[in-house]
Amino acid sequence: MTGGTADVDTAAESRAGRSAEAADPSSAHPTPLSAHYSHFDVANRLLLTGHSHQAWPDVAFEGQKRAWLDAAAMADGKWEAVSEQVTRVASGYRELMGGCTGDVTLETNTHSLVVRFLSALPLRERPRVVTTDGEFHSIRRQLDRLAEEGLEVVKVAAKPVDTLAERVSDAVDDRTSCVMVSSVLFATGLIVPDLSAVVDACRRHGAEVLIDSYHSLGAVPFSLEGMESAFVVGGGYKYLQLGEGNCALRVPPGCDMRPVVTGWFAEFADLADERVPGEVRYGVGPARFAGSTYDPTSPYRAAAVMDFFAEQGLTPERLREISQHQVGLLCEAFLSLDLDPRVARLESDVPLEDRGGFLALECADAEGLYQALLDRGVRTDYRANVLRFGPAPYLSDRQLRDAMAALGEVTLG
Repeated sequence: MTGGTADVDTAAESRAGRSAEAADPSSAHPTPLSAHYSHFDVANRLLLTGHSHQAWPDVAFEGQKRAWLDAAAMADGKWEAVSEQVTRVASGYRELMGGCTGDVTLETNTHSLVVRFLSALPLRERPRVVTTDGEFHSIRRQLDRLAEEGLEVVKVAAKPVDTLAERVSDAVDDRTSCVMVSSVLFATGLIVPDLSAVVDACRRHGAEVLIDSYHSLGAVPFSLEGMESAFVVGGGYKYLQLGEGNCALRVPPGCDMRPVVTGWFAEFADLADERVPGEVRYGVGPARFAGSTYDPTSPYRAAAVMDFFAEQGLTPERLREISQHQVGLLCEAFLSLDLDPRVARLESDVPLEDRGGFLALECADAEGLYQALLDRGVRTDYRANVLRFGPAPYLSDRQLRDAMAALGEVTLG
C-alpha cells in the first residue's frame, strides 16, 4: 500500500517504461529474473515499491489456480491439501528466521497476531508496555488505543537508532509486561542494532519481547541467536513476494500462554474429544495462537513462491547481497543529483551495511514528489515527509538509475 492514490492506471506506467526504452534503447537491460514476472511486466515498469509491494512471480498465479482447483475437486475435503501448503509456508518462515526453534503460527495479517499476543499478557499485574515511536501502524495504533483505556505505553524515541536498543532496555522494569520493537524501522529503513540487549533486559525483569521483523525478512538476514525467548512477527507482503494474507508469529519453545482473544482453530484438533465444562483448552504447537477459518488461497500462493525462491537460489544471504548493491546504487545516484537538501536529503553518513531494503529521503514535499514521479511512470511511496525508493531483485541497474534520474527531473525541472 502506498501513501498516495492506489487506483493509478498501471497501463500508463507500462507505457511510460516502454517510451523510455524507445527513446533510449540502451535503457532496456532486463535481468534474467524478470522473465519470471511476465504478468507484472517488471522489465518495462519502474516499480520502486520493493519495500511495500513487490511484484509476484508467475508461479504465484499458478498457486492461486491450484487452490481453486483443489477446492473444486475436494470441496470440504480440501483442508488436508491446505495443511500441506501451511506446513510448507511455516517451514519457510522458520528458515527465514535463521532456522529458529519454537512454533510458527500463520495468519492473514500481523495485527491479528499482535492482538492475540497482547491478550495473553498479564496486563492487570504488569500494565506497562515499552515500545518505540518508530513502529509500524499495526502496533502503533493498537497501543495508542489501549493507552486511551489506561494501559501504560512508554514510547522510546527511535532516533538515534544506534542507541535505541540501550534506551529501550533502560525503560524495562518489573511492571513491564512486554517490549514491542522492530528489527528494521519501517520509515527510515535503518537496522536496529543490539536487540539481544533488549531480550536480556526483559529476561531479567520477567517481561516478554515481540520483534517486528517485517522489514528484515527477505531483505536483511534475521537470526534469533541469543534471543531464543523472543516472539517474532513478520509477513510476506513486502520483500518475500507472497502477497496478501501471509503473515507469521514465531512463538518460543515451551510457551504456555493463554490468549484471551482466541479462535476456534486453537482447539480444532480436540473438537471431537469431550470438553471439560468451564475450561477453555488450547491446542499444542502453532494452534495456541491460531484464529479461525481463513481463505486458503494465500498459503497456496506463498508455498509456490517459496519454492520458486529456493529454485532461483534467492536465499536470505543472496537477497541481502542484491539489496545492498541496489540500495548502494540508489544512494550514489541520489547523491550525484546534488539536490538542495531543503528539497530532499539523505542521511549519507549512515554506512550501507546499516541500511535495510530501501532508501528513505526526507523531503519538504514527499507527497508532491511521489505524485510527480508517478506521473512519469515511476512508482515509489511516501510516509509523512519521507519518500521511499524500494528496489527488488528483478530490477536492473539501468532501471534504478532511470528512476533516480526522474527524481532529478521533477526537482530541478
